[in-house]
Amino acid sequence: MEKTLVLIKPNAIQRGLVGDIVTRFERKGLRLVGMKMMFMTDAIVNEHYAHLVERPFFPYLKASMQAAPIIACCLEGAEAVDTVRLMVGVTNSRKALPGTIRGDFSMSGEQNVVHASDSVENALVEINRFFAPGELFDYNSAVTCFEYGGEESQKYK
Repeated sequence: MEKTLVLIKPNAIQRGLVGDIVTRFERKGLRLVGMKMMFMTDAIVNEHYAHLVERPFFPYLKASMQAAPIIACCLEGAEAVDTVRLMVGVTNSRKALPGTIRGDFSMSGEQNVVHASDSVENALVEINRFFAPGELFDYNSAVTCFEYGGEESQKYK
C-alpha cells in the first residue's frame, strides 16, 4: 500500500484540532502507521521547505512552523497521496472547498493547519525525514476487508 506524510501544524495544535484531523483520515479508511510530536529544528524547516527558502514569506513560514510542536503522521492506503491531497484541499484555505480539512478548519494561506505530501516520490523523502525505520509500524487491520471490496480487498491486504 502507498504511504504519505501529513504534518499537523502548530496552529492546528494550538486550536485543538488534532483529534478532528486524525479522525477524518481514519474514517476515510487510511491506516495510521506512524505518529509523533516534535519541534521542527532550523535544519528540518530549512530542508523541508528548501523550495521556499528564497521566497519573501519564508521567515514567517519558519516562525509559524516553530511556534509550537508539530505532529508528524504517516498514513497508508490505496492511492494515499492523492486521497490525502483531496481531503486536505488547496493550500490557500479561503479557496479550499467546504468538506476539506483546510476548507473547514482554516481561513489562511499560511496558517492552513496541515502539510501533505504532493507526490509518491516526495512522500518517501518526507517520511524518511520525519521517521526513523523503527518508528513506522506494519500491522494487520481487522477492518481492511470492509474498507476495500472484492478485487481491491485482495490487492490491498
